[in-house]
Amino acid sequence: MEDLQEFKKKNNNGNRKRKSQSHSNTGNTDRRSNTLTFPLLMAAALSHSHTNTNTHAVVKDCLTKFLSHPIQPHEATCILSLCPLLLRSKSPHIATLTAQFVGAVSLLSFEMNHQVVSDFHTLKALISLIPTSRKAVSMAACDGLLDICSTCLGRQRLLHFSALETLMFAFLEVQGSSTLISLSTGDDVNIASLRIGFQKGELPVLLLNAAIILINTCNIEQLRKIPSKLSECFSVSLKEVWREAHKKMINSDILGAGQGMNLYFSNITISDLAESIFRLSINVDQFPALMSSNIVERRIFWSSEDDFKHFILNQWEVLPCVVRRFSSASLEVDEIFTSFMQSLCFKDSFPLVLSSILQDLISCLPIDSDELDILNFLMEVRNKLGCPLINEQDIRVLRTDNQFKQEVHFFQENSDSCHVKTPHVLCLDDMLKCQEAYNDGYTVALRGIPFRFERVALIVDRLASIFGQPSAGANMYLTPPNSQGLARHYDDHCVFVCQIFGSKQWKIFSQPNGQLPRLYDPCNILNNETIDDTRDCYNFFLNEGDVLYIPRGCPHEACTHYDKQDGSVGFSLHLTLGVEVEPPFEWEGFMHIALFCWNRTQHHSHPSLKSLSGILNVMSTRLLHIVIGLIGNSDPAFRKACLVAAASSQSNTNSWLDQCQRTIFSYLINKISRELRFQEALKSVEAAIERNEDPFQQIKWLGYLNQERESVEGHDWDLDWYVGSTEIKDIFAVYVEYKEMAERVFMDVKSKFCNEVSYDDVTANYKLLHEKYEEVRKQYMNGMLSLHSI
Repeated sequence: MEDLQEFKKKNNNGNRKRKSQSHSNTGNTDRRSNTLTFPLLMAAALSHSHTNTNTHAVVKDCLTKFLSHPIQPHEATCILSLCPLLLRSKSPHIATLTAQFVGAVSLLSFEMNHQVVSDFHTLKALISLIPTSRKAVSMAACDGLLDICSTCLGRQRLLHFSALETLMFAFLEVQGSSTLISLSTGDDVNIASLRIGFQKGELPVLLLNAAIILINTCNIEQLRKIPSKLSECFSVSLKEVWREAHKKMINSDILGAGQGMNLYFSNITISDLAESIFRLSINVDQFPALMSSNIVERRIFWSSEDDFKHFILNQWEVLPCVVRRFSSASLEVDEIFTSFMQSLCFKDSFPLVLSSILQDLISCLPIDSDELDILNFLMEVRNKLGCPLINEQDIRVLRTDNQFKQEVHFFQENSDSCHVKTPHVLCLDDMLKCQEAYNDGYTVALRGIPFRFERVALIVDRLASIFGQPSAGANMYLTPPNSQGLARHYDDHCVFVCQIFGSKQWKIFSQPNGQLPRLYDPCNILNNETIDDTRDCYNFFLNEGDVLYIPRGCPHEACTHYDKQDGSVGFSLHLTLGVEVEPPFEWEGFMHIALFCWNRTQHHSHPSLKSLSGILNVMSTRLLHIVIGLIGNSDPAFRKACLVAAASSQSNTNSWLDQCQRTIFSYLINKISRELRFQEALKSVEAAIERNEDPFQQIKWLGYLNQERESVEGHDWDLDWYVGSTEIKDIFAVYVEYKEMAERVFMDVKSKFCNEVSYDDVTANYKLLHEKYEEVRKQYMNGMLSLHSI
């Protein structure tokens, strides 16, 4: 019911109007008379003389009377049974009035809406009126569909009967040649909630409004069923509107109260429009294979398989190295960044057009690392999608103070507090200030480059497949002459620094403790406090075309130098391609998957959780997960990136890379087999329970591996992973009570796992999980790229 009430409220704020319904003292008399008109209406509707003007007059008179006062449910039910026939009337007036009646009844209550959408004859007849040549009929039908959309059930029923495709076709038929729009404030102060007003006719706006509502209701399968050519053409039209809306949003060209009286203001907001464009693109291959598969490898790792092998075995996640620009490389290999460079203008003018580049960009709102449903993400960012760049999220403007070696942020008011503040959304004036800040020595760091530039998306997509990760990232750094942007720091992911324009001096230190940092773990290095300058240090000077590899965990800093005599441009523009190794795709994650999958094969021998033996078995398996995590905290091999899903490994199971992965797996299994950490694991679980925390929160992602559910003695074993904190506390208490017996069961579980687990079986499940993560990341990338293709 809240759905319906919210729609009514929103609908009242728009320009859609209905004939006023009389509330005079004669209402009761009218209602009584209306019950008498039903037989007349039926007789007229069923008349064999379809062209009889007298018949039409009777029907119109009856419908007009019903629409002239508040409709009662029992009256509406009588008329609804005739609606399929009336909607197909040859009289445009009757069809129009009936469509208005259907819409009005849909808004009476949730129950009446349900009654309307349950009659498929009425829905099909109403939808069939959309493409009619009679404008008034089409508008009434579209109004009726919008009223039906007031409930989730109504929207789903319309999708079932292909109303969306009908609306999209109809809009493409009647839309004008140009898109003239204006923006107006809505109920929400959020900039993405600005309402869009149109100068074109009312019918195209109604069609567009209804189509956007249904697109934003679709699930993934429904989006896939939209004909590809129709989706493509409609997306082009949406992007024309988006281009104009984005421009006015950036320029703060927003109408005030009382302005735009000659416009038709829809209920479409910036975020509604952005979401529809995003949704229509998620299943589209935004970048078909435009470059051969080994271009990125050849550019970054020289030109041979042996070079890549040497890199993986000797430098990957261990030592920094630099690859100089080829002196005799093919044009294809040497210029994989050419189109990206061209999109930024050429180097002679690039810094001067910084603000104009920023104006074309929007915020790439973050998606949760373990989110495997792109529609959940869209639900979370609803009313925010499509907003301009956000400071410290999409862009950072900063420099390092030479004296104190600390970072100074240009937009200081939003970066110096630990308290949660409203995000600083950049306005046009802020973007112009970014240009000024650059001139004053500040570095402009822009995140999420693959979501904004198609060519970079191509490169990082290939880079991710090289290292067997679901996705990779890229940031852009523009640094003025004689300046340092970020202070000395280390990253929780490996980066490849690609020098696009200019040159830069880099200083890289060896990893402080030999342990690789985990993604999203707190950074322990702040403002140069814990970095030992006496450690091994590597100095690299990058020129245009050079590529520098920096392993995760290696502290580093960089600055520009400008010498007029060397003829350099002075400033520096580089991309950092980041290979982020998320927890499931470290070797520790692989071992958790191995244990999880092995355990599922043991369920046939497990008793019920209600028995002591069942509790001991389940908790022993859970405790072994804790042990794997504890070992991973001390053994660097567990934190290294798992390359099982790497492209070269998958293409040839007899390759050196595949053999290398099998060797690592054997080492880790032996390590688990030798380690005796039962008591330490018990204390870890006990401490988490005392803090009211879930001891297994860090590996909840294992639940994504559940493909089927198996019931043993009435217990759903796949649901073991979702046992609540209270149940875990109770089960653990029993486990500790029988501690000696529990330890014997634990040792038995560990021994069986280490002896029985199969690398090939684990690999199949690992790749399945990898594909799930990869699919969502590509859907996100496709959606964001579509919003930047303006």
